[in-house]
Amino acid sequence: MAVLEDLKNAIITYKPAKAKEYTLQALAEGYEPPQILSEGLIGGMTVIGDKFKRNQIYVPEVLIAAKATHAGLDVLKPLLSERKTKPIGKVIVGTVKDDLHDIGKNLVAMMLEGAGFEVINLGVNVDPDKFIAAIKEYEPDIVGMSSLITSTLHWLEDTIKAIQEVGLRDKVKVMVGGAPVTEEWALQIGADGYGKDATSAVEAARKLVGAA
Repeated sequence: MAVLEDLKNAIITYKPAKAKEYTLQALAEGYEPPQILSEGLIGGMTVIGDKFKRNQIYVPEVLIAAKATHAGLDVLKPLLSERKTKPIGKVIVGTVKDDLHDIGKNLVAMMLEGAGFEVINLGVNVDPDKFIAAIKEYEPDIVGMSSLITSTLHWLEDTIKAIQEVGLRDKVKVMVGGAPVTEEWALQIGADGYGKDATSAVEAARKLVGAA
């Protein structure tokens, strides 16, 4: 178990190269990929998420930790898909139309992947039609939308309405977040979940797929 502890610490101490090295070492020592993922990578990212929530670290540190998680994930992904290791859920994420902010959304995407979700990142300035096309193509469990400026807030509501109009609303859970978004507003526009920050977004996603 020492190598899994080393892997977890590589993420907590922001060392991508070490995370990759310990992931390879864990495989060489005979650990199964799902165990390496949950005890090493997700274990480390959980500690980072807790620290972020308590304001002990900030976005730059979380991004480096997420990069370290990805260094390990890149090694494990081919093995996990070979074994058909089922992700705990599939999530589409995107920043709404007219909004070009993506740091927060990318952070959420990385942390969702680190928590065992399959993530399809649609990028920024995503209009309702693109969200709808992605729902039809990928059949996700959750659609995550972010709005970072007040002038684009209405696109959250408009996109939910558009998803409803084409008859797909009951097929997906909708999660929203971003600086101007509040929990009250999320409920008002008919969203199923709300993430105040990346950590609570992951918690909300886990609840929505029944994995919390």
